[in-house]
Amino acid sequence: MLHELFSPSVQHALDLAGIFVFAISGALLAVRKNFDVFGIAVLAEVTALGGGLFRDLMIGAVPPAAFTDLGYFLMPLVATALVFFLHPQVESIQLGVNVFDAAGLGLFCVTGTIKAYEYGLGLTSSAVLGLATAVGGGVLRDVLANEVPSLLRWDRDLYAVPAIVGATMVVLCIRWEVLNTLTTVLAVVTAFSLRLLALRFHWRAPRAWNRRSSAAEEV
Repeated sequence: MLHELFSPSVQHALDLAGIFVFAISGALLAVRKNFDVFGIAVLAEVTALGGGLFRDLMIGAVPPAAFTDLGYFLMPLVATALVFFLHPQVESIQLGVNVFDAAGLGLFCVTGTIKAYEYGLGLTSSAVLGLATAVGGGVLRDVLANEVPSLLRWDRDLYAVPAIVGATMVVLCIRWEVLNTLTTVLAVVTAFSLRLLALRFHWRAPRAWNRRSSAAEEV
């Protein structure tokens, strides 16, 4: 289905771009945690490839694409070298990194959902794996860096919700048989835009109703 929507070269270029920006975010966190160059590379690889690896293993697409395409493995190493030598400059363009990260989120939640459906999963399961493709690497990154995953923290701008919206749009289009290049791009752009709006206006998911915990809030 994906090859019917995008040419192989376009799909490959989009995948590499998404992998690169996710790897940048992992490498920057490693620098903030004072990791050595090996730790930076590991966090970059895990952040960039973790979600896709999890999806491919769940749907039986083995060996995963990350192990059959050398570019998928090398792109996080390029991000590692960039951050290792130029991390002050990369930090200074954090806004740009956030924009590309949002683009990667939108792209991966959509392509992950479509690939899961291609391998025979139902619509709901495909959407769940689309979400996992988009956010799984970030969760693994935070766990390895000994942080509460951003996905679970109330004081972080919405991240999973835009991916859920994008994945849901895809399965609805499949259900109504209107999935084409235009609707696929629309799903990507919607998830991307929601993430940018969440960053701009600090949209956050609600916490428990009538929350009265006396415990100190962790920030």
